Amino acid sequence: MSDRTYTVKGMTCGHCQASVTEELSELAGVTGVDVELTTGLVTVHGDGFTDEAVRGAVEVAGYAVVEA
Repeated sequence: MSDRTYTVKGMTCGHCQASVTEELSELAGVTGVDVELTTGLVTVHGDGFTDEAVRGAVEVAGYAVVEA
């Protein structure tokens, strides 16, 4: 299992956190997601997911990965 941390721009509230968590949780290989609103850091736990898939899921939620 691996963990990858991304910086996501635009998250400001619990709804933001829930949207990002929901989209990322649906990716194949993802076993958990931690979102820290104050820093904008999102840590994705699991195996087999790609940075591109994470970026896509974050964009579907309405936000953008600015650093991986």
